[in-house]
Amino acid sequence: MQDTKHAGNIVLLRGAGLWLLMALLLAWCMVGLNFGVPGLKEIFVGKFTRLLQAHIDFLLMTALILGFYAAKVPLPWHVRWAMVVGAFTNSSLFLLMAIFPQLDSPTPVAGWGPEAFKYYLLTSILITSYGFGKGAVTVLKSTFNKPVSAN
Repeated sequence: MQDTKHAGNIVLLRGAGLWLLMALLLAWCMVGLNFGVPGLKEIFVGKFTRLLQAHIDFLLMTALILGFYAAKVPLPWHVRWAMVVGAFTNSSLFLLMAIFPQLDSPTPVAGWGPEAFKYYLLTSILITSYGFGKGAVTVLKSTFNKPVSAN
């Protein structure tokens, strides 16, 4: 049974709320890095730009999710979950590169970590593309199902 108030898309609101909080946390981490807060340089040993990219990507994914929620088009559960999970995994790719600089190397680095990261990256792209792609098709199709008002 779907909640008509949220068109069944409450998981989108919850995900967007979590990812916005993550973006805020990363913003404060960047401020802390700039002010030399002890311990942060030991956590974020990679490029600062990767941390910034993670922050921006969490914000963009939050906006995308809220846009789909605002459309009030009922989405299948697997699409909603793919959007929310994909939004996190996609944004976390940059965060992982900010923490583990060997993942950001132009030349392949040996070890199980970079290999696992490669599969995580590919899985993330697949999940994210499925969720937002299927969501876009569903929203687009919904515009052909409703009568257009004279306004």
